[in-house]
Amino acid sequence: MFEESNLDYGIIGNCISAALINKKGSIDWCCLPRFDSPSVFAKILDSKKGGAFEIITESDFDITQSYLKDSCILKTKFKNTKEEFEVIDFMPRFQDEKGHYHAPPEIIRLIKPIKGTPKVKFIYEPKLEYAQGTTSHENKENHVESYVDYPVHDSLFLYTNGSYNDIVNKKFQSLDKKRFFCISYNEKLIIPKLSDSLLDFERTKVYWFNWCSKTPIFEKYNNDILRSAMTLKLMTYDKTGAILAAITTSLPETIGEVRNWDYRFCWIRDASMVIRVISKLGHKRIVKNFIDFIVELIPDKAQKLQIMYGINGEQRLTEEFLDHLSGYKNSKPVRIGNAAYSQKQNDIYGILMDAIHAEIKEVKSDFKRTEEIWSIVKGIVWVVKNNWMKPDKGIWEFRSEDLHFTFSKVLCWVAIDRAIKIAKIVEKKDAVKKWNPIKIAIKKDIETNAWNEKVKAYTQSYGSDYLDASVLLIEQYGFIDANEERYISTVNVIEKELAYDGLLYRYKNKDDFGLPTSSFTICTFWFIKSLIKIGQVEKAKGYFENLLNYSNHLGLFSEDIDFKTKRLLGNFPQAYSHLALIDTALAFNSSS
Repeated sequence: MFEESNLDYGIIGNCISAALINKKGSIDWCCLPRFDSPSVFAKILDSKKGGAFEIITESDFDITQSYLKDSCILKTKFKNTKEEFEVIDFMPRFQDEKGHYHAPPEIIRLIKPIKGTPKVKFIYEPKLEYAQGTTSHENKENHVESYVDYPVHDSLFLYTNGSYNDIVNKKFQSLDKKRFFCISYNEKLIIPKLSDSLLDFERTKVYWFNWCSKTPIFEKYNNDILRSAMTLKLMTYDKTGAILAAITTSLPETIGEVRNWDYRFCWIRDASMVIRVISKLGHKRIVKNFIDFIVELIPDKAQKLQIMYGINGEQRLTEEFLDHLSGYKNSKPVRIGNAAYSQKQNDIYGILMDAIHAEIKEVKSDFKRTEEIWSIVKGIVWVVKNNWMKPDKGIWEFRSEDLHFTFSKVLCWVAIDRAIKIAKIVEKKDAVKKWNPIKIAIKKDIETNAWNEKVKAYTQSYGSDYLDASVLLIEQYGFIDANEERYISTVNVIEKELAYDGLLYRYKNKDDFGLPTSSFTICTFWFIKSLIKIGQVEKAKGYFENLLNYSNHLGLFSEDIDFKTKRLLGNFPQAYSHLALIDTALAFNSSS
């Protein structure tokens, strides 16, 4: 853990929504009733206006934070020489008697006194609808109702066995017994009691224990793999099978700059990479749900894929600005929605096809939607055949001119290659014969135009001298063997030109916003895996363990790491970063 990460948050969730809790026990971010709803707590985006649920103590305490073993239940412990108590935070998730998953839009907070009688003030200040209007709080007979009427009506309900008056009036309370808080988006018809929250705690703990028990145990980096796997699970939306890129919006890639985006959506690329990795860990339900999500997105054979969708399959993700919020560390603007949804990125077809192929290859006879999948495969081939020669925005979503990006071209090759392999599995020989020439033509085009003899590497785009970390993936996707001279040379040149103090630039050419000052975390993981593949395992290990030290106190990663300060930056936690951590750790386990 690096001391100056500044994103010292733990994530709790239940695959419907999630919350971030800082290392002092303050709930600083949560959207209810689902991931992409307006926030009820957003202190992370504005320390004055955003709203939070804080814990203030009368005495000084040493505070430590950890997850309960094999769970996503967060424990924050307060301790000094005379007094001690702990706070347990979770969002309920468990199966009921009929096997249905119970995951209500609520947070449960348990307060357990351990030693002495600490005096604590609970600062409960939700600010609904992104704090755009004035949230009022009314002390009812058996709950506190918070509500707002602008820009729309919304409400939130708090239940506790403590004093509602002390909470509303922000008075210190003596912790002389166990307390519970239930923050619910829905008004409860049966008033919850402490025993209900304790039962939900035990059921949720069992759920996570069972989930973790299905994950293989690895000789190397097992704890890191498991924590990352659970974090990816928290970013799955159970209702549709969508997988989020992150649970936050507008946490900047660089403090004070404008690279602030809303990541509470499902990118086809990110999600497809997630299921490829999570499938290796045996969690097939996530894979099946995402494949179902894709099938529902493409009802018509001629329909092109967008690069991203809303978690309920929404196609329009109009970008708006919340000018009333100051932004994380005063980094404006705060955005909701994402204008990138309309971009054209040709690589998504190959990444999705790779994930589909991996699943069909493994469970062909059990794949209930094979015919629908086969229609999607043919549709993707049609799109790639007619578009692979065209430029696009590339994996990094450049907002300037379209280029012939090497990574996009290689993933077009992957799309056709995997389509051919799927055709062989489903015994469609005519398709194999028809598609092979396309695959050969794309391969020839890449080898002719993407290799730069002067640079001695595959470069970012055709005719460019610029390097790009995404090119490292061409071996992983089977376009080239790790022992081929061109690949070894590309890895070495990328290390020489893009590595900086143990981290990697994704590229160095100035983009729409200038030269990046932070490292895109996944790129360093890609590079480390590439080192393993070309036989430089010890060097890779040094890079990997150095990178693990830059996680926060709970082993969580955001999107970016500042090159100089090693501060975590960007949206958090980041699915990209954690899927790449798992993939790299698995490579170490396979290399021994």
